[in-house]
Amino acid sequence: MRESSLTLERFQECRDPFDVIFTCAENVYDRVVADMCARDQETCQPVHVINMDIEDTLEDATLGSLIICELCQGLQPAEDMEGSLAVLLQAKKEKTGRNFLHMVCFY
Repeated sequence: MRESSLTLERFQECRDPFDVIFTCAENVYDRVVADMCARDQETCQPVHVINMDIEDTLEDATLGSLIICELCQGLQPAEDMEGSLAVLLQAKKEKTGRNFLHMVCFY
């Protein structure tokens, strides 16, 4: 739990723009979304914040990292991230049974 807090603190200090932000715990997702919504929107560049809960076990962490890696690999060649992301998340949900939280925020 403390590690997530440290990661979030570093995230809050970071001003680099990202296309996608993955979180692995719903409480971290909530804090990231709250932080993004509290920031001044300067460029209106979208950022997709996605959560997939991962239990703190070696097996779940390994499986979760592979799922996130597959999502990233699927998004990399996509010309239409918006449409591709929805399709990829739905396909992963059907394949793995995992639920995803997804929010679009803006810089």
